[in-house]
Order: sequence, then C-alpha cells, then structure tokens
Amino acid sequence: MKHGMLVAILLVSVALPTRAQVNLDAFIKKNQFNDIKVSPDGQHLAATVPLEDRTGLVILRRSDSKVISSFAMGKNNHVSNFDWANKGRLLIRVAEKFGMLEEPMPTGEVLAMDLDEKAPFALVGYRAALGSSAGSRLGTSRNGATVAAIAMELIAGDERNVVVTVSPYDDKETWTRADRMDVYNGRRTTVARAPVKGSSFYTDNAGAVRFAEGSEYDNASKLYYRANDTAEWKLVNEETSSGRVESPVGFSADNRIAYLQVEQASGPDAIISYDTTTGDRKELLRDKFSDPTVVIRAFGSSEAPVGVLYMDGRPHTRFFDPQGPEARVYRMLEAAFPEDVVVVTSTTDDGKLALVSTFSDRDPGSFYLFDTETKKASYVQSRRSWVEPKNMARVKPVELKARDGVVMRGYLTLPPGKGERNLPLVIYPHGGPFGVFDYWTFDTDPQILAAAGYAVLQVNYRGSGNYGRSFNQSGAQQWGLAMQDDLTDATRWAIGQGIADPERICMYGASYGAYASLMGVAKEPDLYKCAAGYVGVYDLVTLSAQDSRVSKRMDTFTSEWIGKGGGLAAVSPNRTAGRIKVPVFLAAGGEDETAPIEQSEKMEAALKAAGVPVETLYYRTEGHGFYTVEHRREYYTRLLAFLERNIGQAAVK
Repeated sequence: MKHGMLVAILLVSVALPTRAQVNLDAFIKKNQFNDIKVSPDGQHLAATVPLEDRTGLVILRRSDSKVISSFAMGKNNHVSNFDWANKGRLLIRVAEKFGMLEEPMPTGEVLAMDLDEKAPFALVGYRAALGSSAGSRLGTSRNGATVAAIAMELIAGDERNVVVTVSPYDDKETWTRADRMDVYNGRRTTVARAPVKGSSFYTDNAGAVRFAEGSEYDNASKLYYRANDTAEWKLVNEETSSGRVESPVGFSADNRIAYLQVEQASGPDAIISYDTTTGDRKELLRDKFSDPTVVIRAFGSSEAPVGVLYMDGRPHTRFFDPQGPEARVYRMLEAAFPEDVVVVTSTTDDGKLALVSTFSDRDPGSFYLFDTETKKASYVQSRRSWVEPKNMARVKPVELKARDGVVMRGYLTLPPGKGERNLPLVIYPHGGPFGVFDYWTFDTDPQILAAAGYAVLQVNYRGSGNYGRSFNQSGAQQWGLAMQDDLTDATRWAIGQGIADPERICMYGASYGAYASLMGVAKEPDLYKCAAGYVGVYDLVTLSAQDSRVSKRMDTFTSEWIGKGGGLAAVSPNRTAGRIKVPVFLAAGGEDETAPIEQSEKMEAALKAAGVPVETLYYRTEGHGFYTVEHRREYYTRLLAFLERNIGQAAVK
C-alpha cells in the first residue's frame, strides 16, 4: 500500500525545519491512518485519514492498493466510525469536534457509500434533508431528516438491514426507539420503544432487540430485558437498589447466553454470563486490577464475545475459552509481536483474514493482514511511518500508595539515555477527569517531553476510570481535595524513589489536567517550580453555574461529581492565585466550548494581580486543543522553552 496515493488525495505534505533539541514536526504531524477495516470478502480496505481539522475516509482495492474512492467533509466534521454493511457498501457515522481534545459529539447521521461512489449518501440525520447545502457532496434521503441516529448495530448475516437507535432532534425528553433500517434506501421500521429515557438498545445475533439501558434525570442506570421483539420489557437491574451498573456486551452464538459487564462493590468490573432462559449468572472474567476495556469478538460474521483486552500496566488479553480459535490466534500474534499490543479490528465473513492493529509505548502502531489458515501476516501500513520506535522513550508501569493507603497505578516515561535518577520531572495529570484514564501506549506529549530530557509521571488518581466503580466514585466532589492530594503524593513518591530532582519539578496538563496543575501549585507552593495549563478550567464556581444551565442531567451530574456552593471557590485556582509562587504558562482557544477561553483569561488576570509571572498563548480561531500544525508547533515550542527556563538545564545554577 502506498501512502503517497492518499497524500495526493487528502493530505498536503510540507517539508519543515527541525529544531536543535526536539524535532517537533515528527511528533505533531498527524497519523497517516487512524483505523483500517477489511471488507467482508477481503477484497477491499477502508481507512480513516486525519486531516488538519477533519477526518476523511478512503477505500482501497487490496490487490493493488489502488484508491477506489475517498471523501472528507467540512471543518470539524470527522468520520468517527465506519462498518462494512456488506462487501460493497460502507456505513459511516459522523461526529463534530471543536479542537484536538474535544470529545467528539455525534451528529446523528448514518451515511452510506458504495465502492464506486465519490461521495456518501445520507440515510438518516439532519443532512438527509440539507444535502449539498451542508457544505459537502452528500446525497439526500429526506425520510431520515427529522431524527438523529444515536447508535447503530449490524445484524449478522443480514446485508440489507441494521438496527439504529434514533431520537427526534427536538426531543428534550430524550425518549429513544430502535428502528430496523434498510441500508440502501434508509427506510425504517420501529422494532422497540424505550422503557426508560435515554435508552441504548442491544440486539442479539439475529437482530432482535433484547436489552435497553438508560436513566431518568437522576442519571441512575436501569437495565431492561425482553425475550424477543414482541415481548414486554422486564427490569433486571436498577442502580439505585443494586448499587451497580450492568451493561450488555453481546450474546452467545445461539442467542441464549447474554454477556454483561457488571460493576462490583469493590475492585474492577466483571464479565458475567446471564442465561436468559433460567436467569442463572456466572462470573467468566475478572481482572485483579482493571475493568474490561475492549471486548474481543468471534472471527467471521458472528459478533459473539469471546474475550477481553485489559488496559492496565502492560495491556493483556484473557478469553472465555483459553483453547478457543480466537485465543489461539491471539497467542500466536502476541508471540509474533512481543513488544506490542495486538488487536483484531475486523475479519472477513469466512474468518480467514483478520485485520490486525499493533501498538506499543514507543510505536504509534501498524496494521497487518493475518491469514488464519497459512498463519502468515502481511504488512499493510503504519500510523506514523516516520517514527523510529527504538529512538522513543520507554514507558514503565508503576504502582504507588496515596497518604490514606489507596493504591494508584500509572506510568513513568523516562528520557532516553538519561538514566533513572535525579531527573527533571513533569507531573502530567490526564483530563476528564471522571472515567478517563492513562494507559500504556504511544502518547505524544510525554514523548515530546522525554525527547527534551524530562521524566514524565502519569498517575490514575481516584476518580479515574478503568479501576472499578468505587475507585471512580471516590473522586466525586474531590476537585482540589483528595484527587489533588493523590497527585501531590505521586510527586513525593517520585522524589522518595530518587527519580525526581526535588528542585526541578513542574506540573502540566490539559483540560482537567490544566486545572490540577494550577491547583497543585496553589495547594503546594513549595513543591513545584512551575505550572502549565492548556485549555483548562480554573473557576469551578463559574463552571458549575454554566453546567447547571445546560440540562437537568448535566445539573445532576455537576452537583454529584463537582459540587455546588461556596466551597468551590476554595478549590478554584483563579480564586487562590495569591498562594502561587512559581511561573505559569497558559494556552487556550477562543472557540473552546468545553473550557471557554474566559477561564484562562480570568486565571491570567488573577495571577497578574497576585504578582505571579505568567505567559499566555491564545488563538481565537482554535477550540479545545489546537488543530493547525503551525499553532501546535508554536505551542510546543513555547511550552518547552518555558520548562527549560524553570526546570531544564537553563534553570540549573
């Protein structure tokens, strides 16, 4: 496969100068591909291609790597997911993002595209009525214009129909329904109505809607079950009484056994089997530390779950049947790629070809086609072919304890060739914060920092996802409190281990990570030498008030997880700026809807009023994270210069 073909169609390649210390262009250049999937007959590949502020899609003929078709939509429009409905038709879902770090928001559209078409056709969603006036080459199908498709499930063996979860665009009550949709003309027939607001529907392998999960305005999960498309719904789990969330992940091949991911009173979630005939439950898989992250499914047209990928420490797989065919293939692939994590993204209907994605802490990843009969893998493409893994920094899983004994797990990135002792250290808390977590992968920011000579510590503080219900919920209303103490304790751990030079430690993060960085230097003014915040929130009083106006659900979430009232002022960095003693760098985008630039401007004003040195980088045309290569280069150049002055060699007296 030749990447040049795709460049000619969707990308512009520019030769850029390298910098003396860190070749930023190698890090900020976007992936050649994000995801690749093989067609059901194995004759074609479809791939998403990231552009500056959008994500396009290409279809290639596998035999000669010729591009059959390609398209991209307007600014901030991204192909968020795609599936082969059959060997000749792709179904595409679209999301909008306003910034690199923005959570993609589904537009409610399902687009269809055949191999010989130059543009997709809107089956359902608002562009089904707007057509070309939407700023793209989309065709139209007016019968789907009034509803948003929230989710979509394929039906094994059915090349003509899928099941979509839909809701009217103007439905403020968020009542949903499940429709069977013809993938050629967009016609829909309702097969299930929601037993609870905001329901997500789950089908068995025959396409029958068997589960619905949703919640009222209290955001407490309810799970309903029914035996077939004509049966009545029956409540099988209610979070308010059971104290847990249960979510379906699939059915056995005979559709009798349902598999559920079930929260536990303590520790990580389990995968259980639920006999829909007898009601019997059996625990199948439960990891010692982490929740199931990726469900591994049977090869071929069946979607039956067969195992799980866990993303704790170094990611690992476990299977319901360790001797099953998928387990044997995975073990073979894992042996062939011992340095990498291996994930099968798609297979042909006969199960003979598997599209395999690999990645590691030092490698953004590559794609291979694996022949399950000949046991041979053939290279397809790399995500970033210019990255040389051997030159990248290693990432080590670590475990440490907070002051109250709570165990936290995280990752330490070490600068190549600098050893492991007395290093300048950047504490890099993840965004979110709730439900989000760091894991072992190629992470651009830590790699940039490591290339500049810094060690980087990422810790999954309480409130993070992946470590069970109780760990996640222990972060509720703990902004600036226990969650912040966890980061302080992680910093002191790095000092105690001899990893960090105690005189050269800085906090840096984005979104919530920016909040935690500024709160860190306010709460521990003598522990850190600087702080950098990227597209952050710094005034929780304002944030809480804004969120409360969005919807009843958001108001409930904010009250339960962030809090309300006067106590928020005490944990707002801009209102405690007088305690900060070290230099600060702030960066923000004027079109940011998640963390409005006013948050950074208030923080800047408070720091100046307190006499704290502050540098800023604002781009009025950027959102929650900078898109353009020029802006990203300037941002990282300024960030590295800021760190150099405060904890780099320039700071050493």
